[in-house]
Amino acid sequence: MERLSPVMIANRGEVAVRVARTAHALGLRTAGVVTNADAGALHAEIADVVVEISSYLDAEELIRAARRAGARSLHPGYGFLSENAAFARAVTDAGITWIGPPPEAIELMGDKARAKAAAEAAGVPVIPAGEDGRYPVIVKAVAGGGGKGMRVVRAAEELPGATAAAQREALTAFGDDRVVVERYLERPRHIEVQILADRRGAVVHLGERECSLQRRHQKVVEEAPSPAVDAGLRARMGEAAVALARACGYESAGTVEFIATGDASEFFFLEMNTRLQVEHPVTELVYGVDLVEQQLRIAAGEAIALGEQPRAPHGHAVEARLYAEDPAGGFLPAAGTVRVYREPCLEGVRVDSGIRAGSAVGTAYDPMLAKVIAHGPDRATALRRLDRALASFDVVGLTTNAAFTRALLRREEVRAGRQDTGLLERVLAETVADPPPDLLAAAALAAAGTAWPPGPWFRRLAGHGEVRVHAGRVTAGGRDWAAGAVRRGEDGATRVSLDGIQRRYAVAVDEEAIFIARDGHHLELRTASAARAGDSGLVNGLEAPMPGTVLLVQVADGDPVREGDVVVVLESMKMELSIAAPHDGVVDGVAVAPGDRVALGQPLLVVQAEPEAGP
Repeated sequence: MERLSPVMIANRGEVAVRVARTAHALGLRTAGVVTNADAGALHAEIADVVVEISSYLDAEELIRAARRAGARSLHPGYGFLSENAAFARAVTDAGITWIGPPPEAIELMGDKARAKAAAEAAGVPVIPAGEDGRYPVIVKAVAGGGGKGMRVVRAAEELPGATAAAQREALTAFGDDRVVVERYLERPRHIEVQILADRRGAVVHLGERECSLQRRHQKVVEEAPSPAVDAGLRARMGEAAVALARACGYESAGTVEFIATGDASEFFFLEMNTRLQVEHPVTELVYGVDLVEQQLRIAAGEAIALGEQPRAPHGHAVEARLYAEDPAGGFLPAAGTVRVYREPCLEGVRVDSGIRAGSAVGTAYDPMLAKVIAHGPDRATALRRLDRALASFDVVGLTTNAAFTRALLRREEVRAGRQDTGLLERVLAETVADPPPDLLAAAALAAAGTAWPPGPWFRRLAGHGEVRVHAGRVTAGGRDWAAGAVRRGEDGATRVSLDGIQRRYAVAVDEEAIFIARDGHHLELRTASAARAGDSGLVNGLEAPMPGTVLLVQVADGDPVREGDVVVVLESMKMELSIAAPHDGVVDGVAVAPGDRVALGQPLLVVQAEPEAGP
């Protein structure tokens, strides 16, 4: 094991922190990397030594960094270059131990067409090709993953446009625009099997994870075991996953993903992820195995010490991904500074995170802030513990999906384990997570109780009029409240009394704004002057609804457009957003070009409305 030390962790955020902690527990030293955008990040401070780089995607630079740090092994984490066969090969060629599968296995499983053929040859059920003219079908990037480069097509006339969009997204994300077309299963489950393989030919599986709760093909909630899988089906899925791993000469940790019918009576190979998965903690808690430790031991040449017989799951674990995003604003990415950060300290709850108070959250990387994982003797207990953990997790300074996720987990379909990959999208509109009515009043009262310079009048960024504190009362949201005491608790939280009821809030205040959160809900208030300073003077203008990068500009000055025509396409935090003309008119003042970085509210262009025809 010592021959791996120091271990270079070629990644950032929570996975870099996660890998470092296990390496340190094994007595290994670590080396980290950090870019200017991550200056002061937690993952950089937890590593023993850190090398500054310009990009987490520059393979040559990462290898130079490993050499400078004296690293004898390299763990890629997930995302970035973790499934890049050329990078794995270059690391090995540099005399550094690659903590992952052989480059040949990465290459084979990274090509969806070849991976499907390999699975079929190994006797694993595969999805029929969508070439018989029947719809719906799905267009998928050959080198894809994580929902990138995927489009569902329900009619022949949609296929060309969907194919072009998938190819463009795939080229941007993976540098490869090849796609395949397959039959699309309606309301399927997404179930995956965790495998481990050592260098001595041993391959074992650690059961399955249910990952069906997804939005835009990105997983939101994962659990182990799947509520739809019994012992017999678990054995069959596990055998299929092990057979594929053996067929491709696999080593290290990996995941074989299946798509299954709603009752899970049929399952088909989807893809193999040749790396650690984001959702690996649920397997660790249910099976009592540290998967990163196993990766390190396998890379050191040790045998898997888990026994030859498949392990049985113990209890149930559920993971929720905490994202910096605004569910009420169409899940647009949120950016800002984390002003208050307090993790829940509860029985059966684990938090994997790479942020802390003071962390800057921008748009350069994935919007995931943390993972909250709850474990219990049964599924109902795990779900209750997760709900409580999300409610008591204090993240102040930017909007998160915590309250929305709590509402989702309380839905009857989810409680009963009847989820499928399309459920979340179908119930978005009815999964309401309205902020509690006291939040606005508590913010005003907490602000009035501080030395906040502007005084008692405030204006909420999202509207809802003004708020006033006066004569022992708070007027907020069209309601009057009796104003009570405001005090700071020993845990750092703020207790505010309204109408004789004291509640716990997380509060932060600066020169122009107050930020407040409760039970996963987040609110930002600014002074009236600060809000006015941010008002736009454009009448017909289009502004960036989120910070990000301009992918496409479809129009030029003088072009006529119709209401709904797409004029600009933005990308931020792995999400593509089309900006449409708000009305018929003529384009004027195009202010951006492809590749430009834009800030929230930055002007993009103007659509001058056509004058109404005279009588």
